[in-house]
Amino acid sequence: MTDPAQLQSEAKQFREDFQHLQEAIGQVIVGQQRVVEGVLTAIIAGGNVLLEGVPGLGKTELVKTLARALELDFRRIQFTPDLMPADIIGTNIMTVGPDGRYAFEFRRGPIFTQLLLADEINRATPKTQAALLETMQEGSVTAGGMTQQLVKPFFVLATQNPIEQEGTYPLPEAQLDRFMFKLTVPFLNRAELNEVVRRTTLTQTTEVPKIIDGPRILELRQILEKVVVADPLRDYAVRLVLATHPSATESGASVKRFVKWGASPRAVQALIRAARVRALAKGRAHVAFDDVRHFAPEVLGHRVLLNYDGMAENLSVPGLIEEIARNVPEEADDGAPSNGFNKTLN
Repeated sequence: MTDPAQLQSEAKQFREDFQHLQEAIGQVIVGQQRVVEGVLTAIIAGGNVLLEGVPGLGKTELVKTLARALELDFRRIQFTPDLMPADIIGTNIMTVGPDGRYAFEFRRGPIFTQLLLADEINRATPKTQAALLETMQEGSVTAGGMTQQLVKPFFVLATQNPIEQEGTYPLPEAQLDRFMFKLTVPFLNRAELNEVVRRTTLTQTTEVPKIIDGPRILELRQILEKVVVADPLRDYAVRLVLATHPSATESGASVKRFVKWGASPRAVQALIRAARVRALAKGRAHVAFDDVRHFAPEVLGHRVLLNYDGMAENLSVPGLIEEIARNVPEEADDGAPSNGFNKTLN
C-alpha cells in the first residue's frame, strides 16, 4: 500500500522537476507553452509526439533543447522521399573475419538512440514511415531475423509539414495511432517574433541546463503508477473516446453526421496517462476531471477520421473534440461503466 505522505512528497518533487523543465525550455523556445507542456507530458508518460506546423516555427529546435535538458542521447533523421527503411534501422553488411571467412554483421542505424527526431516525417514514403512502427510501440528493432531492444527511455518526436504542402505523404492511421499526442505548433504573434529575433540575432545563445536524466524519467514513471484514478474518472475517459464513434450511444449529432471512425482504445490509455502527469504537475496525487479533459484535443484529434460529409464541410476536428468534451457528462446516466465500445466494434 502506498504511503500517502510519501506519495505527496513525491508529487511535490515531481511538480518541481516539471516546472524546472518548462523554465529551462522557455529560455530557448519563445511562447508555445501549450506545445512545451504537451511534449513534456508525453515524454514523462512514455508516449511519442507528432508536431505539425509550417517550417521555421522552432519544432526542431524544441526537440534539440529537450535532449539537452533531459540529458538523453539524441539523433536526428531528415526524412526525404528517397530515404529507405535500412537508412533508419540499419542493415547487414558482409565482413571478413580474422580467419578470412565472410560473415554478416549488423550495422546499427540512427534509430538506436533515446530521443529520435524524425524531421519532416511525412516527406518520406509510407514504406519508410512504417519502419518506425515497431520501435514506437515496442521499443525494439527487428532486422536480419533478430530483435534488439532499444535503450530506455526511448521516444520518437516527429515533425511534419501540413498535408496541403507539396511533396508530402499522409501518415497511415496505424502509425498516427502510435503517437500519444499530435500537437499543432501555431504561428507566433508580434511580441513573440520580436523576442525570437532578439534571442537569435542580438544576443548570445543561451546554454540550456541539464535538469533530469534518463534514470530519473524512469523513476517519474513509477510515481505515475501511484496516482489515484477513481472509477468514475476512468469511465469518463472511456465515454470521451466512445463519444468519437458515430455508432456508439454516447456520440452526439455532429459525430454521427460527420465522423467515419473514432479513436482507438489507445486513446483511453493516453488520456489516463496524460491526466496522471498533469495531476502530479499540479502537485496532486489524484486525477480530476479537468486533468482528463485537458489534453483531449491532442489525444483524440489525430485518431478521428471524418467521412465524406465532414471533409466536404471542412469540419474542424479540434473544434469537434472540444464539443465532445463539453457535452459528455462527468457522471454516466446509468451510473455504471458503459459497454458502448463493444457495440461499436461488433
